[in-house]
Amino acid sequence: MTVALALFSGGLDSILACRVVAAQGIRVKAVKFVTPFFGYDLLAREAEYVAWVKKTYDIDLMLHDVSAPYLAMLADPPHGYGKNFNPCIDCKILLLRAARELMDKCKASFLISGEVLGQRPMSQRQDTLRLIARESGCEDLLVRPLCAKTQEPTPVELAGLVDRERLLAFRGRGRQPQMALAKSFGISEYPMPAGGCVLTEQAQAGRIAWYYGRKWPVNVSDMLLLLFGRHFQLPHGGWLSLGRDQAENERIAALHEGRGYLLGMEERPGPLALLRYSEHPEDLAAAAALVVRYGKKVKEGSPAATVKLSSEAGEQRLTAEPLADEIFQGWYL
Repeated sequence: MTVALALFSGGLDSILACRVVAAQGIRVKAVKFVTPFFGYDLLAREAEYVAWVKKTYDIDLMLHDVSAPYLAMLADPPHGYGKNFNPCIDCKILLLRAARELMDKCKASFLISGEVLGQRPMSQRQDTLRLIARESGCEDLLVRPLCAKTQEPTPVELAGLVDRERLLAFRGRGRQPQMALAKSFGISEYPMPAGGCVLTEQAQAGRIAWYYGRKWPVNVSDMLLLLFGRHFQLPHGGWLSLGRDQAENERIAALHEGRGYLLGMEERPGPLALLRYSEHPEDLAAAAALVVRYGKKVKEGSPAATVKLSSEAGEQRLTAEPLADEIFQGWYL
């Protein structure tokens, strides 16, 4: 039986691309690539997610972590960024290259992706679709089932591995054709279109761009930390991440990993914070004062509190007053 390997984002287009090809009697295996910016949390519950995709969409799925090459590419994508810090063209190229490398393992004869011509302004134009296929080295391997009939026949179609007449000619940003197709497959549960990858979101992208500008050694833990909480650049170069609720406090504690200082008050409820890339005494004092500033207010007595700072070297404690707002307004990231 012919096997195709599909790039699976979890969105409706990727679901339909798999099902359109599978309807031709071709065995479809799907791969969901994960990075800190998409899908990384699934690694902790991979078996559960794979089973859910199989039950919900009848698609065989595996996860594949491409964080290391993705973070390296993000520093200087050859085709540049979009409006924010989104390297959409190079992202597609990287993921297709990674899929191509998995083909032998999956015994796949060709690749599937779910692009629709004209749906995305940067990566799904006619010229960029061709560029992505060519520069990924997948020009002779790739089929885009949802918009195949808007393109010239591919080598895969010409070789008869897939029936071009049963592929589609979707184009544009409208969703009605996809929704109708989903209904025909009996698919009623699927994600609604979202705003896109976090790298397209102005606030998130700004912080990530700031981080890359520091020339620190880029790592997954730091990227995950940037995606939630309050963030500050302290006067002597330190980066402070501060939780806004209990769930974020737990995530900060889990990401400490002995790197930098984990800060929190012992006397009353408040945020946990993580200080990295500085051991300057003034940054430590400022970090402690910010923890107190965002802690639970007291009705009477001194608002000062003792903050515990935990690091790989051990623990220390600082007594700090809450930092005045006018002092740190320029520190926000």
